[in-house]
Amino acid sequence: MVDAVTTGTEAAGCMPAASAMSGFERYLSLWVALCIIAGVVLGKLAPGAFQAIGRLEIARVNLPVGLLIWVMIVPMLLKVDFGALGQVGRRWRGIGITLFVNWAIKPFSMALLAWIFIRHVFASWLPADQLDSYVAGLILLAAAPCTAMVFVWSRLTGGDPVFTLSQVALNDTIMVFAFAPIVALLLGLSSIVVPWDTLLVSVVLYIILPVVLAQLWRRALLRHGQATFDATLARIGPLSIAALLLTLVLLFAFQGEAILRQPLVIALLAVPILIQVLFNSTLAYWLNRQAGEPHGIACPSALIGASNFFELAVAAAISLFGFQSGAALATVVGVLIEVPVMLLVVRAVNRSRGWYERHPATQESP
Repeated sequence: MVDAVTTGTEAAGCMPAASAMSGFERYLSLWVALCIIAGVVLGKLAPGAFQAIGRLEIARVNLPVGLLIWVMIVPMLLKVDFGALGQVGRRWRGIGITLFVNWAIKPFSMALLAWIFIRHVFASWLPADQLDSYVAGLILLAAAPCTAMVFVWSRLTGGDPVFTLSQVALNDTIMVFAFAPIVALLLGLSSIVVPWDTLLVSVVLYIILPVVLAQLWRRALLRHGQATFDATLARIGPLSIAALLLTLVLLFAFQGEAILRQPLVIALLAVPILIQVLFNSTLAYWLNRQAGEPHGIACPSALIGASNFFELAVAAAISLFGFQSGAALATVVGVLIEVPVMLLVVRAVNRSRGWYERHPATQESP
């Protein structure tokens, strides 16, 4: 994924999916579905073993999952070059639209959709004792913009690679400071008790420390040359994938009974996520067109707001509400539908390029 940034000259045209996505990424939804099945089956066969894993906690942080989350997150943050923050002013209108949609619209629109669908439209089909938890999980999912996969989506649309990297670096910087306050505000507005100590611990464990560690490691690798850096990314990539899949198996081992009792839960939780993705991507795309930004800027701007940093959302949901919570399940639904929904957005922005570039303002943009 990082080559979409470091070799930006390739980004002039729409690249085929096979050249930008690994096999794991292309079939992410399939792997998640298999993890659901494996987790449910293993949870039924060996409930004692998974209960024992669930009890391995310090300060409400599950140690096995904490380790797995780090193995997931650090390789993704390793790809982010915070030196790209110096490029933010180059396309200030596109960056401004990205920030507006990501931080002023996205979390709040999800909170509204969660209130509409979870508390009202679907309430009679969902377990009453988990409604607040589902709402919390959806808010957590929307509170952090995508970090790694946005490089893939940008490349598939011929997005400007420098702009893509600069907006990711800026969003990650803002996330360090804004994630906890926004989550706490929206949970409070949703009448959900906010465990501030656990929330702050989650921010330190799953944002601040991984960012610092990843950047120190990145600098050390790059001192030995780009080839060493790329080779390291290639080696640790499978570890990140394995950690994600194992975490999902653990989650569904705990969620198995609830899913078997309420098989429609996953489909119902997917509805507000789908609507939010389409709304935010459309809004960012349209605003960039009105602002006169070129298509290569509008695409990554729309895509980063549409997708989510689901690894962080899963980690925070487990820390705040536990393995067996509706919040954890809601964040995993985001993982399940990420690829097919984002590929739908990619197709839409690619096919609408002619319409986009007919706007007079885009023709005048430098």
